[in-house]
Amino acid sequence: MMHTRVVNRAGSGAVALETTLLLHGVPRDQGPALASLLASIVREEGASPALVGVLAGTPIVGMTDDELGALFDAPAVAKANTSNLGVLMHRARHAATTVSTTMELAAAAGVRVFATGGLGGVHEGYGTNLDISADLAAFTRFPVAVVTSGVKSILDVVSTREALETLGVPVVGFRTDRFPAFYLRESPAGVDARFDTVPELAGFVASELARTGRGVVVANPIPREAEIALHDWDLWLTKARETASAPGRDATPAILGALHTLSGGRTLHANIELVKDNARLAARLAAAMPR
Repeated sequence: MMHTRVVNRAGSGAVALETTLLLHGVPRDQGPALASLLASIVREEGASPALVGVLAGTPIVGMTDDELGALFDAPAVAKANTSNLGVLMHRARHAATTVSTTMELAAAAGVRVFATGGLGGVHEGYGTNLDISADLAAFTRFPVAVVTSGVKSILDVVSTREALETLGVPVVGFRTDRFPAFYLRESPAGVDARFDTVPELAGFVASELARTGRGVVVANPIPREAEIALHDWDLWLTKARETASAPGRDATPAILGALHTLSGGRTLHANIELVKDNARLAARLAAAMPR
C-alpha cells in the first residue's frame, strides 16, 4: 500500500495544527498572530507544535514561519480535503489543510494528536441534500486523536454524533458527559465515556490508536466564559441562514461569516478561545502519552 509522502519536521510529542483555520477561518490579517499564539500554547504545555499545510504541492508537517508566510502571501489558497489533496499535489498548488487532510498528513508523519476547533459533520436537511463532511470518514482511516469542541453548531449535531457511532469512531469527553456543539458547551447528544484526568485520557488514547489504527474524538467543551448564550445563538443562526447562501463546501464559511457580522464579532472571539483551549489540552495529552 502506498502512503502520502510528507516533509516531516514534527518533534517529539507533537501536536498537529491545521492551516484552514488560519487562512479561511479567521480574518486573514489575524492568521499569523493566531498561528504564533497556538504554537506558544503548545510549547508551554511541554509539546511540540507541527503546523500542517501544502506548499507548491508538497505536504509539510511542521511548517516554518517562512513557509506559512508564503501561503499568506499567495493570492488564493485552496482548501485541501482527502478527496482533492492528490490533485492539488499533482498540480503543485498551495493548500490549507482541513480536519480530514490534517489527519491524513499527521498520521503519515507519525503524529498522534491534533488540535482543532470544531469538526465538520452532517448538514441540516440530510435526506434531501446529501452533504456530509469528509472529516467523519477520516477517523476510520487515520490513527489520530483529535481534540475538538465537538461539531460546528450550524450543523445537525445529533445526526453527526449518530454518524460517528455508525462509523465505529470512539467519542470521549474530557470532563464532560455531553457532546459539545462548538459555541455551546452541550448538545442533546452524549459521549461514549468521560475522562477527568489527562493521564488516564492519554493512556486510553495511546492504546486505542494502536489497537484499531483508527482515530479518536476527544470532545473538549468551549470554556464556560466564552460560551454563546443559546437564545443569542438561535437568533443569529436564523438570521445568518436567511442572508448567507453558497453551494457545497462554501456553505459553512458563508454562514460563519454572516454570524461574525450579526454577533458583532462574538462568534469569532468564541472560536479563538475554544481553539486555544483545545491546543492546550492537546499539548498536555501529547506530552502525557507513552512513547
